[in-house]
Amino acid sequence: MAAAKKVKNLPKADVQAMFQRFQEITPEPKGELEYVNAFTLLVAVVLSAQATDAGVNKATRALFAAAPTPAAMVALGQETIEAYIKTIGLFRTKAKNVFLLSQQLLERHGGEVPAERELLEALPGVGRKTANVVLNMFFGQPTMAVDTHVFRVSNRTGLAVAANPLAVEQKLLKVVPSEFMLHAHHWLILHGRYICKARTPECWRCPIVEWCCYEPKTPAPKVKTPAVQAP
Repeated sequence: MAAAKKVKNLPKADVQAMFQRFQEITPEPKGELEYVNAFTLLVAVVLSAQATDAGVNKATRALFAAAPTPAAMVALGQETIEAYIKTIGLFRTKAKNVFLLSQQLLERHGGEVPAERELLEALPGVGRKTANVVLNMFFGQPTMAVDTHVFRVSNRTGLAVAANPLAVEQKLLKVVPSEFMLHAHHWLILHGRYICKARTPECWRCPIVEWCCYEPKTPAPKVKTPAVQAP
């Protein structure tokens, strides 16, 4: 495949049309991480770094049944948390962060997950992206969590062309129409995960291909026809 050409930022009308199409297809997009409250969502997102949502869900079903609150998580202890999540990459570091953030939620926030970015980012293992996910998914704030999928889709399409996740986030907050902000990051994540894939974007079945600046578009794979044997 030829190298992709450098893309420019999309015109405002194209951005509007792109998100209208996303909305038509999936009016209420949902994240794929499983959780039961703000605390378990926070923990799930912390655990999802460099891991798949499916892999995190497999590990956290039993963990959250045993410890759905910060107090219960602290009571488990770090070693027991490790045992629950040992199938997830970097599980020892993540178990330590989950234990410590649970302690801090009890000590500083009365066991409640704060709805402010600065307070979330002060917790062990919680960065800007994790804070944005929790603020958006649980508290309904119009934040923009930029993971690898959102970063890739934003740059490929011309939605928000920038060199780093923070710059992409800041551009998206400016260009995404306000009526689409609540669900925007979910639409972009799902699009990047299932259609605009890292190695080979599936342009032939892309619902926003008419506005996308990515070139050259990936053609549909050729279907091999079985050889017909002579009678």
